[in-house]
Amino acid sequence: MEIQTKTRRWGNSIAVIIPSHLVEQEQIKENQEITFSIESKRVIIKDLFGKFPRKSNRTAQEIKDEIKRGWGNG
Repeated sequence: MEIQTKTRRWGNSIAVIIPSHLVEQEQIKENQEITFSIESKRVIIKDLFGKFPRKSNRTAQEIKDEIKRGWGNG
């Protein structure tokens, strides 16, 4: 079973909230030991490099120069 949830601060620790429908479905009780797997969703820029198709033939420098020209026109 896989769920997505957010962590919450609980004192000096971090807690995970298990949705009530899953508590009922899995019959989880208070103070019961459970085992779960953690998979962090980190975005690493180098993993994104080259993943998206280019929509322009301009270089990154040309795009930066165009943006900088627009800054002075405010």
